[in-house]
This record gives sequence, C-alpha cells and structure tokens, in this order.
Amino acid sequence: MSTPILDEHTQCDVLIIGAGVGGLSTAITAAKNGLRPVVIEKEPVFGGTTAFSGGVLWIPGNPLAKKAGIPDSREAAVTYMKNEAGEFFDETTVNAFLDTGPEMVEFFERETEVQFVPTLYPDYHPDRPGGVDIGRSILAAPYDIRALGPDMQRLRPPLRTITFIGMMFNSSNADIKHFFNVTKSLTSFLYVVKRLANHLKELAMYRRGTNVTSGNALAARLVKSALNLNIPIYTDTAARELIREGERVVGARVATPQGEVTIHAKRAVVLAAGGFPHDQERIRKNYPHLARGGVHLSPTPTGNTGDGIRMAEQLGATLQMDYPNACAWMPVSKVPFKNGEFGVFPHLLDRYKPGIIGVGRNGKRFTNESNSYHDVGEAMIKACINEPDTNMWLICDQATISKYGLGYAKPAPMPLGPMVRNGYLNRGRTLEELAHSAGIDAEGLKQTVTQYNEHATKGEDPEFGRGTTAFNRYLADPENKPNPCVAPIGKGPYYALKILMGDLGTFNGINTTPAGQVLDDQGQAIAGLYAAGNDRASVMGGSYPGAGITLGPIMTFGYITGKHLAQTQD
Repeated sequence: MSTPILDEHTQCDVLIIGAGVGGLSTAITAAKNGLRPVVIEKEPVFGGTTAFSGGVLWIPGNPLAKKAGIPDSREAAVTYMKNEAGEFFDETTVNAFLDTGPEMVEFFERETEVQFVPTLYPDYHPDRPGGVDIGRSILAAPYDIRALGPDMQRLRPPLRTITFIGMMFNSSNADIKHFFNVTKSLTSFLYVVKRLANHLKELAMYRRGTNVTSGNALAARLVKSALNLNIPIYTDTAARELIREGERVVGARVATPQGEVTIHAKRAVVLAAGGFPHDQERIRKNYPHLARGGVHLSPTPTGNTGDGIRMAEQLGATLQMDYPNACAWMPVSKVPFKNGEFGVFPHLLDRYKPGIIGVGRNGKRFTNESNSYHDVGEAMIKACINEPDTNMWLICDQATISKYGLGYAKPAPMPLGPMVRNGYLNRGRTLEELAHSAGIDAEGLKQTVTQYNEHATKGEDPEFGRGTTAFNRYLADPENKPNPCVAPIGKGPYYALKILMGDLGTFNGINTTPAGQVLDDQGQAIAGLYAAGNDRASVMGGSYPGAGITLGPIMTFGYITGKHLAQTQD
C-alpha cells in the first residue's frame, strides 16, 4: 500500500509527532483499538533515539521473568522506585507503570512483530531496598530488517562509534563476551567468524547490516508493526505549529518536501519528539556543567532539539524542570574521523574492566568506575564543580588495553598507533610522561596508582568498593580473580583517554497525567494534546535505577496513551 501525499485535506484521528519508540508504540496501540493515526518525523529516518540505544526495557513483573521463575514482587519494585526517586516519587504515575508494564509486554508480543528476550542485568543499585539481581530488564530480540522492504533504507542506522565496520553488538552480555574472548576460546572464535561473515555478506548485498540487534531491532520491529497496520509514517516532515480551535488542539502545521500543509487530527495530537538533548539554550540552563561553561557531547540524534516541548509551552503547558538530574548522564569521548568530522563514543563497557581507573585533572580517583554510566556521570559533575570543564581520564597499561580496548580503540590485534596519532589516545612510557601528555597532575597520578595497586593486587578497592555489587560485576571480567572489576596497573607504556560529559536523553519534560494528557499551569489537561516518550517528564524522577528505565516506561505509557485515546469521546 503506497503512502498518500500529505495535503490540506489530510485528516486522521491522532497525529503523532515523532517516530521513535514513544510515538510508534502509541500509534500501534491506537490503531489496534480502532483509531487512524498518522506519524510524522522531521528527520529522513525513523527510529529516534531508540535506534541508537541498547534496546533494553525495565519492566518489573514482566512475563519473561515470571516464566523463568525469577522471584520479584510489586511491593519490592515500589520500594525500589520510591527509594530511587525520593521527593519526586509520583505514586499515581508509578502505579500506572507497574500495573500496566507486564500487560504492555504481553500485548506487543501477542499482537505485533515486537518480541523480547530475557537478560541477566541486575538493577543498577541491587543492594538498595527493593533492588534485585536479575529479572526486571528485558531486551528486544534481533531482527532481519529485510522484512521492511524498501522502508529498510528509512531505518536509522546504529550509532557509528559503537559498531565494528557497521556490525552491531547485542546488548546481551553473553554476545559481547564472545568478542572479548575471540583469541582465547574456539567457541567464541567460531561465533565471531560467523557473525563477521554474515555481516560482510549483508554489506555486499544491501550496503548495511540487515540482522540488527538492540535498539535498532526494537525500532525496526515497531516500524514493521506500524506498516502492517497501514499506519503512514512520513519522514522529512517537521511539525511547525500546533493548531488550536477554541480550547482544543485539532492538528498541526507541518513542513513537507512539497511545502507546508495542515494535518487535521480528530482526537488529538501526541508530542513524541525525543526531548531536548540538542536544544542548546535549554540544556545550558538545565545541565550544571554547561551552566558553568563546560562542554557537553550527546550521542543522541541531533534532531532532538526540543520541538515538542516548545510547541507545548506555546499553548500554556507546564514543564517539570527541577529533577535532581535533568537527563541520563553518559560519560563519552570525542572520536576523530578521517574527514575532519568526529563521533561520540558512549562508555558503556570499558570502565567496568579490571586494570582501568578514572582520574580527574588532579590525578585522583573520585568514584567507583564500575558503577552505572549515570552514577559515574553524576560523580564527574560533582568532582569538577570548581573547574571550568567536566572531564575525567581513563588510565590503563599496555596489557589491559590490548585485552579489553579503551573506548573507540579496539583490543589486540587492532593497532593503537592511529588512535595515538590522531589524538584520541595519549600514550606515555612512564606515568609521568603520560600525565604530561594528557594534562594531568603527574604527582597526583603516581600517588593514585601506587595507592590503588597496593590493594588491587589482592582484588580490593577499599576507597570506592569496586566489585561489591552484582551490577559492578556484571560487565566486568569474571575470569579476573578474585575481583572481576579490580586488577593492578602494571608495566608501561600507559594510556589515557579523555572523557567528557554526554547524555542518553532528557528526564525533565512536559507535565502530564499518567495517560499522557498535557497539563497547563492550573493542572488541567489541554484538550486534544498529549505527550509521549522523552517529551514527557520521566516517571523515574531524575533517577536511573536500572537498564531500560527509559524505554520500559516509554513503551508502557505509549500503550496507556494509545488506549486512552481510543476511549476518549469525540
């Protein structure tokens, strides 16, 4: 079925602005409940931030965990979320999430192309009240995007910096371990050879990998589900202005490749434009390290410039802008490319590995490097509060970088020379030489390594407790005994990689009801206007308690919003 051209006569029940997981899950649910949605996306590709993500959803009580016999309770989940969110715990919205999350998973697996697999992820703070060591995080199953047909070319490619010649790594820890063990295990070697052979074949035939994983698989599965329902998805189509008649939002003025038109929405307009990680004016006000003159690099899609939030504000919507953390912090590094451009590498794995430590400009450690990216980011911001820039440096020796790699620099046998020559890595024969090369205090670094090594030889980290939680250990090296997160820094040469602050998406956003209705300054719903995804304020209250706390609530509330729209009277 061909997609009709948008014109002044285009009508729908629901207009959804944004083709990420929030917009698509809302559209699919609405269509399954009898409505006619239209989805528009200002970028030439669909998938939003989801297509760059790990594709993990945090859903306490999910059916996959129940089927596996993993114990959990709703009471424990409430306790955990209350402990994490603190004063920003919203009981009504949390109850909606916990009550509906498992139902959402069952609905999408039963009614659509979306399928999930379990993971072994612990909560990020499993030792806190209500935390668990396994069961709450699930993962989108891999997908062959050839099922999208010609629309395969409109699926956002994965983030370039976290692929190898365009090949994606599954967010499953088991998948990643095969790549780290390729030179040590015949099973892993054969696994990697097969993956590479299949990927090279896909590149030759389609100019991109077709067997996708993680968030790319979730986005593709949602897109296929939408297309199966004949939901039109218009890319290169940007919302310019919401249209209001009386007190009700009835559509939007949009820019198409053929010119501007008005799309009329009978029931509602849903804002799902991805939050504001690239709205430079707003993030300067919301991100403390930017407010004091620092640098921020977000690996999220550059089109996420806060369009939905601005349009809502223009109609009197109120915003939640005082969460303790405005976004999901992510330590990143700036990767130089040959053409003068650069990429952003999110540090999801290396910090957990034994023999790698993180120091500030003074050469001192300041946190448990094996905590979650959000926790390490929060610690970076606090550690650099009196400095103009918010940075840290990851430090390791030759044996460690050869074994695990460091950021965008791959493990042996991949060469490190190009990464040193283009300035991505600093290298020194001694710690003093490394410190001078990287701009770190040499005495501070030497003292830190000496103090760290004194205990690391025994697998201990009395200063920050690396390896003391299930989550610390999950992404570390189980073969490193006795502590998978801790090993001494040995002989040179030594390497340093400068880390900057980034994010995975914003937490602050539009105030809504649990169903997604946008609220004005009187706490009343603006008729015909809803928000989904990162455009609406996070149910987590500015905290980051586990893998998938963005996508899990986004899909759950997309499902809730879609059902609510179908139940709303004309």
